[in-house]
Amino acid sequence: MTKIKEASTNQDNRKNALTQCPVTYTLEKIGGRWKPIIIYNLLSGTKRYSELRKLIPAITEKMLIQHLKQLEADNLVQRKAKPVIPPFVEYSLTDSGKELRQVLDAMVGWALKNREVTSVPLSPVMEEQLQ
Repeated sequence: MTKIKEASTNQDNRKNALTQCPVTYTLEKIGGRWKPIIIYNLLSGTKRYSELRKLIPAITEKMLIQHLKQLEADNLVQRKAKPVIPPFVEYSLTDSGKELRQVLDAMVGWALKNREVTSVPLSPVMEEQLQ
């Protein structure tokens, strides 16, 4: 793995952006392709791992596990595992994660408005979730 130069200008700029810019901080925590979708699906309540896999069929198992761990480390998602066989694991949003509802609702509103302007149809999965 490539070692990151601690004294690089790029690393300094990144640290400054994370500490000084609230938008950059937020995007660091919930940005990317899958994190907002995972959070959005957890807004409706606690889900088991298998339920999340069914709700987000395009995500790979590796990416789902990786992003759930990151969201848990960022205190946005809570993981509850019961010591049974087969494993019983549930994921839910923490209070901090629930506070993102307005952010994600605003993103949905923007997407619906922008979709109408650009005439891009919604996927069947998205149509079902919005009803």
